[in-house]
Amino acid sequence: MLIAVMSDSHDHLENLTAAIGLALENGAGMIIHCGDFVAPFSLRALNEAGVPVHGVFGNNDGDQYLLTRLAMSELERIDLHGQVGVLEAQDRRIAFTHLPLVGRGLAATGDYDLVCFGHSHNHFAETIGGTLLLNPGEIMGKDEQAGFCIYDTENGRFRRITLG
Repeated sequence: MLIAVMSDSHDHLENLTAAIGLALENGAGMIIHCGDFVAPFSLRALNEAGVPVHGVFGNNDGDQYLLTRLAMSELERIDLHGQVGVLEAQDRRIAFTHLPLVGRGLAATGDYDLVCFGHSHNHFAETIGGTLLLNPGEIMGKDEQAGFCIYDTENGRFRRITLG
């Protein structure tokens, strides 16, 4: 299974829509978003991808109640996990969060094959023991070229896809 890993879209709907399109073109069957959606319309765009979307809150997701209510009442493909999400996909144990320090701590446990985080707006990858610690970079495109990563559960590898 291919999983698109995104973060820090910050209401940049044009880039988010482009990233979703590229993720689907590249065969993604799931999206993980590591926080800072910001507004409900970003969740609506992710829901329209037609694949399961798992997300966590970032420090700029101010109205978490509104985002949660929308995800639970109208958006059938969005699963918001709070501050830390954990899931299994094809025997790969995956954790995701927004903050780098939390991500590094999760990776250090050795309990996961992949740990994803956001917040810094910079793409980053490091292997800690047997865990890939991955920041997909930002969708927004403020601090670096906008982009995201595709993670392959079959081989545990990823590749970065940039927008534009």
